[in-house]
Amino acid sequence: MPETSRTALVTGATSGIGLAIATALAERGHRTFIAARTAEVVERTVEQLRDRGHEVAGTVADVRSDDQLRQLVATATTTFGDIEILVNNAGRSGGGKTSQIADELWDDIIETNLNSVFRLTRHVLADGGLEKKDWGRIINIASTAGKQGVLLAAPYSASKHGVVGFTKALGKELAPTGITVNAVCPGYVETPMAERVRSGYAQLWDTSEQEVLDKFNANIPLGRYSTPGEVAGLVGYLASETAASITAQAINVCGGLGNF
Repeated sequence: MPETSRTALVTGATSGIGLAIATALAERGHRTFIAARTAEVVERTVEQLRDRGHEVAGTVADVRSDDQLRQLVATATTTFGDIEILVNNAGRSGGGKTSQIADELWDDIIETNLNSVFRLTRHVLADGGLEKKDWGRIINIASTAGKQGVLLAAPYSASKHGVVGFTKALGKELAPTGITVNAVCPGYVETPMAERVRSGYAQLWDTSEQEVLDKFNANIPLGRYSTPGEVAGLVGYLASETAASITAQAINVCGGLGNF
Protein backbone atom coordinates (compact mmCIF):
# COMPACT_ATOMS: atom_id res chain seq x y z
CA MET A 1 0.00 0.00 0.00
CA PRO A 2 1.45 3.44 -0.92
CA GLU A 3 2.40 5.69 1.99
CA THR A 4 0.35 8.76 2.79
CA SER A 5 2.10 11.77 1.30
CA ARG A 6 3.47 13.98 4.07
CA THR A 7 5.45 17.21 4.27
CA ALA A 8 9.07 16.60 5.25
CA LEU A 9 11.79 19.06 6.23
CA VAL A 10 15.44 17.96 6.05
CA THR A 11 18.45 20.08 7.05
CA GLY A 12 21.94 19.66 5.67
CA ALA A 13 20.30 18.03 2.70
CA THR A 14 22.61 18.73 -0.23
CA SER A 15 25.34 16.13 0.26
CA GLY A 16 26.19 12.89 2.02
CA ILE A 17 23.65 11.48 4.45
CA GLY A 18 21.32 14.47 4.18
CA LEU A 19 21.03 14.20 0.40
CA ALA A 20 20.39 10.47 0.65
CA ILE A 21 17.65 11.11 3.23
CA ALA A 22 15.97 13.84 1.17
CA THR A 23 16.07 11.58 -1.88
CA ALA A 24 14.65 8.61 0.03
CA LEU A 25 11.76 10.64 1.46
CA ALA A 26 10.98 12.18 -1.92
CA GLU A 27 11.02 8.74 -3.53
CA ARG A 28 8.43 7.62 -0.96
CA GLY A 29 6.13 10.34 -2.26
CA HIS A 30 6.64 12.95 0.46
CA ARG A 31 6.72 16.66 -0.28
CA THR A 32 10.31 17.34 0.72
CA PHE A 33 11.68 20.75 1.71
CA ILE A 34 15.46 20.92 2.02
CA ALA A 35 17.85 23.38 3.62
CA ALA A 36 21.59 23.98 3.57
CA ARG A 37 23.96 26.93 3.81
CA THR A 38 24.88 27.50 0.14
CA ALA A 39 22.23 28.92 -2.18
CA GLU A 40 23.66 27.57 -5.43
CA VAL A 41 23.94 24.05 -4.01
CA VAL A 42 20.39 24.13 -2.65
CA GLU A 43 19.08 25.28 -6.02
CA ARG A 44 21.04 22.61 -7.90
CA THR A 45 19.86 19.86 -5.53
CA VAL A 46 16.23 20.94 -5.84
CA GLU A 47 16.53 20.93 -9.64
CA GLN A 48 18.10 17.47 -9.67
CA LEU A 49 15.35 16.00 -7.49
CA ARG A 50 12.60 17.73 -9.44
CA ASP A 51 14.07 16.35 -12.66
CA ARG A 52 13.42 12.89 -11.22
CA GLY A 53 9.77 13.77 -10.78
CA HIS A 54 9.81 14.55 -7.07
CA GLU A 55 7.96 17.35 -5.28
CA VAL A 56 10.88 19.21 -3.72
CA ALA A 57 11.69 22.80 -2.74
CA GLY A 58 14.34 24.38 -0.56
CA THR A 59 16.00 27.45 0.84
CA VAL A 60 19.21 28.62 2.45
CA ALA A 61 19.48 28.36 6.23
CA ASP A 62 22.36 28.41 8.68
CA VAL A 63 21.18 26.18 11.53
CA ARG A 64 23.28 28.19 14.00
CA SER A 65 20.91 31.15 13.54
CA ASP A 66 17.60 30.98 15.38
CA ASP A 67 16.17 33.71 13.15
CA GLN A 68 17.04 31.70 10.04
CA LEU A 69 15.52 28.55 11.53
CA ARG A 70 12.31 30.43 12.27
CA GLN A 71 12.23 31.71 8.69
CA LEU A 72 13.01 28.22 7.38
CA VAL A 73 9.91 26.82 9.07
CA ALA A 74 7.79 29.69 7.79
CA THR A 75 9.00 29.18 4.22
CA ALA A 76 8.58 25.40 4.33
CA THR A 77 5.01 25.62 5.65
CA THR A 78 4.07 28.31 3.14
CA THR A 79 5.40 26.09 0.36
CA PHE A 80 4.07 22.66 1.34
CA GLY A 81 1.84 23.06 4.40
CA ASP A 82 2.26 21.88 7.98
CA ILE A 83 5.44 19.91 8.62
CA GLU A 84 4.82 16.29 9.59
CA ILE A 85 8.31 14.79 9.21
CA LEU A 86 11.36 16.61 10.54
CA VAL A 87 14.87 15.30 9.99
CA ASN A 88 17.54 17.22 11.91
CA ASN A 89 20.57 16.19 9.89
CA ALA A 90 22.81 19.27 9.63
CA GLY A 91 26.04 18.85 11.54
CA ARG A 92 29.77 19.21 11.55
CA SER A 93 32.80 17.32 12.79
CA GLY A 94 35.63 18.68 14.89
CA GLY A 95 37.95 17.99 17.75
CA GLY A 96 41.60 17.58 18.57
CA LYS A 97 43.59 17.42 21.77
CA THR A 98 41.15 18.67 24.38
CA SER A 99 43.64 20.98 26.11
CA GLN A 100 44.07 22.78 22.78
CA ILE A 101 40.42 23.10 21.72
CA ALA A 102 39.43 26.75 21.41
CA ASP A 103 36.16 28.05 22.82
CA GLU A 104 35.15 29.08 19.30
CA LEU A 105 35.44 25.52 17.99
CA TRP A 106 33.60 24.02 20.95
CA ASP A 107 30.81 26.59 20.73
CA ASP A 108 30.40 26.19 16.97
CA ILE A 109 30.10 22.42 17.19
CA ILE A 110 27.54 22.63 20.01
CA GLU A 111 25.57 25.30 18.15
CA THR A 112 25.58 23.33 14.90
CA ASN A 113 25.03 19.81 16.19
CA LEU A 114 22.94 20.24 19.33
CA ASN A 115 21.39 23.66 19.84
CA SER A 116 20.05 23.69 16.29
CA VAL A 117 18.24 20.40 16.89
CA PHE A 118 16.42 21.86 19.89
CA ARG A 119 15.61 25.17 18.23
CA LEU A 120 14.37 23.81 14.92
CA THR A 121 12.32 21.12 16.65
CA ARG A 122 10.76 23.77 18.87
CA HIS A 123 9.82 25.92 15.88
CA VAL A 124 8.41 22.97 13.92
CA LEU A 125 6.27 21.96 16.90
CA ALA A 126 5.06 25.46 17.78
CA ASP A 127 4.99 27.22 14.40
CA GLY A 128 5.21 24.47 11.79
CA GLY A 129 1.92 22.84 12.68
CA LEU A 130 3.32 19.60 14.08
CA GLU A 131 2.12 20.13 17.64
CA LYS A 132 -1.47 20.22 16.38
CA LYS A 133 -1.17 16.81 14.69
CA ASP A 134 -1.98 13.32 15.93
CA TRP A 135 0.75 11.92 13.64
CA GLY A 136 4.33 13.03 13.22
CA ARG A 137 7.92 11.93 12.97
CA ILE A 138 10.99 13.69 14.36
CA ILE A 139 14.24 11.98 13.41
CA ASN A 140 17.56 13.32 14.66
CA ILE A 141 20.83 12.24 13.08
CA ALA A 142 23.13 11.59 16.01
CA SER A 143 26.15 9.25 15.94
CA THR A 144 27.62 6.23 17.64
CA ALA A 145 29.88 8.92 19.13
CA GLY A 146 26.76 10.01 21.00
CA LYS A 147 26.84 6.77 22.96
CA GLN A 148 30.45 5.74 23.42
CA GLY A 149 32.64 8.75 22.65
CA VAL A 150 35.33 9.14 20.01
CA LEU A 151 39.03 9.62 20.57
CA LEU A 152 40.16 13.23 20.05
CA ALA A 153 36.60 14.36 19.33
CA ALA A 154 35.32 15.58 22.69
CA PRO A 155 33.13 18.43 21.37
CA TYR A 156 31.62 16.25 18.63
CA SER A 157 30.95 13.40 21.05
CA ALA A 158 29.45 15.77 23.62
CA SER A 159 27.13 17.31 21.03
CA LYS A 160 25.89 13.93 19.83
CA HIS A 161 25.43 12.66 23.40
CA GLY A 162 23.19 15.71 23.82
CA VAL A 163 21.18 14.84 20.72
CA VAL A 164 20.59 11.32 22.04
CA GLY A 165 19.45 12.65 25.42
CA PHE A 166 17.19 15.26 23.85
CA THR A 167 15.66 12.59 21.60
CA LYS A 168 14.86 10.24 24.46
CA ALA A 169 13.34 12.98 26.61
CA LEU A 170 11.22 14.46 23.83
CA GLY A 171 10.14 11.01 22.68
CA LYS A 172 8.65 10.34 26.10
CA GLU A 173 7.06 13.79 26.21
CA LEU A 174 5.33 13.41 22.85
CA ALA A 175 4.49 9.70 23.06
CA PRO A 176 0.82 10.27 23.98
CA THR A 177 0.32 12.50 20.91
CA GLY A 178 1.17 10.06 18.12
CA ILE A 179 4.37 11.94 17.27
CA THR A 180 7.44 9.73 17.50
CA VAL A 181 10.97 10.96 18.15
CA ASN A 182 14.02 8.85 17.35
CA ALA A 183 17.72 9.23 16.72
CA VAL A 184 19.69 7.47 14.02
CA CYS A 185 23.30 6.89 15.03
CA PRO A 186 25.64 6.33 12.09
CA GLY A 187 29.14 5.05 12.66
CA TYR A 188 31.68 5.58 9.89
CA VAL A 189 29.81 6.57 6.72
CA GLU A 190 31.52 7.37 3.42
CA THR A 191 30.70 11.05 2.88
CA PRO A 192 32.61 14.29 2.19
CA MET A 193 32.64 14.83 5.98
CA ALA A 194 34.27 11.42 6.44
CA GLU A 195 37.04 12.45 4.09
CA ARG A 196 37.67 15.59 6.15
CA VAL A 197 37.68 13.56 9.36
CA ARG A 198 40.29 11.15 7.96
CA SER A 199 42.39 14.09 6.84
CA GLY A 200 42.24 15.58 10.34
CA TYR A 201 43.28 12.32 12.01
CA ALA A 202 46.10 11.88 9.49
CA GLN A 203 47.50 15.24 10.58
CA LEU A 204 47.02 14.52 14.28
CA TRP A 205 48.67 11.10 14.01
CA ASP A 206 51.29 12.14 11.43
CA THR A 207 50.28 9.38 9.05
CA SER A 208 48.51 8.94 5.70
CA GLU A 209 44.78 9.12 5.11
CA GLN A 210 44.89 5.58 3.71
CA GLU A 211 46.40 4.30 6.96
CA VAL A 212 43.66 6.09 8.90
CA LEU A 213 41.04 4.46 6.68
CA ASP A 214 42.61 1.04 7.17
CA LYS A 215 42.66 1.57 10.95
CA PHE A 216 39.01 2.60 11.04
CA ASN A 217 37.90 -0.28 8.81
CA ALA A 218 39.75 -2.71 11.08
CA ASN A 219 37.58 -1.53 14.01
CA ILE A 220 34.31 -2.14 12.14
CA PRO A 221 33.08 -5.76 12.40
CA LEU A 222 31.70 -5.60 8.85
CA GLY A 223 35.07 -4.30 7.72
CA ARG A 224 33.75 -1.31 5.79
CA TYR A 225 32.10 2.06 6.09
CA SER A 226 28.32 2.26 5.87
CA THR A 227 26.78 4.11 2.92
CA PRO A 228 24.54 7.19 3.04
CA GLY A 229 21.80 5.11 1.45
CA GLU A 230 21.92 2.59 4.29
CA VAL A 231 21.44 5.38 6.82
CA ALA A 232 18.64 6.88 4.74
CA GLY A 233 16.94 3.49 4.63
CA LEU A 234 16.49 3.51 8.39
CA VAL A 235 15.29 7.11 8.35
CA GLY A 236 12.73 6.20 5.70
CA TYR A 237 11.46 3.35 7.83
CA LEU A 238 11.24 5.47 10.99
CA ALA A 239 9.23 8.02 8.99
CA SER A 240 6.76 5.37 7.86
CA GLU A 241 3.38 4.31 9.18
CA THR A 242 4.82 0.92 10.21
CA ALA A 243 7.24 2.51 12.69
CA ALA A 244 4.46 3.98 14.83
CA SER A 245 5.48 2.07 17.98
CA ILE A 246 9.16 3.03 17.83
CA THR A 247 9.95 6.15 19.82
CA ALA A 248 12.59 7.54 22.21
CA GLN A 249 15.18 5.23 20.64
CA ALA A 250 18.72 5.77 19.36
CA ILE A 251 19.39 3.17 16.68
CA ASN A 252 22.82 2.44 15.21
CA VAL A 253 23.73 2.09 11.53
CA CYS A 254 27.39 1.26 11.93
CA GLY A 255 28.39 -2.18 10.72
CA GLY A 256 28.60 -3.44 14.30
CA LEU A 257 30.93 -0.66 15.49
CA GLY A 258 28.59 0.19 18.36
CA ASN A 259 26.64 -2.48 20.21
CA PHE A 260 24.38 -0.49 22.53
